[in-house]
Amino acid sequence: MAQKVVLKVLTMTDDKTKQKAIEAVADIYGVDSIAADLKDQKLTVVGQMDAVAVVKKLKKVGKVDIVSVGPAKEAKKEDKTKEKKEEKKEQKKEEKKDEKKEQKK
Repeated sequence: MAQKVVLKVLTMTDDKTKQKAIEAVADIYGVDSIAADLKDQKLTVVGQMDAVAVVKKLKKVGKVDIVSVGPAKEAKKEDKTKEKKEEKKEQKKEEKKDEKKEQKK
């Protein structure tokens, strides 16, 4: 199961250090996506990787604080909404078919 790790990289103040942090994390096996927020100095990493390995790599770039570690829930929500939309479409199609059959009778 994928996990979401939010880190605060205190030395990430410009684009150069941001790029270094992203490249350091990108080398880790299991990382699916990386998002960096320069204003808040936060780096969000999603994937099936070890959070300790992520911090260890980023310590080479600068000082790192762990903000949160938890499951990546965002992808699941999108899947559920898509499934619900498909179910609603199928129900509407069935209702239209039933109405047409009743009108023919």
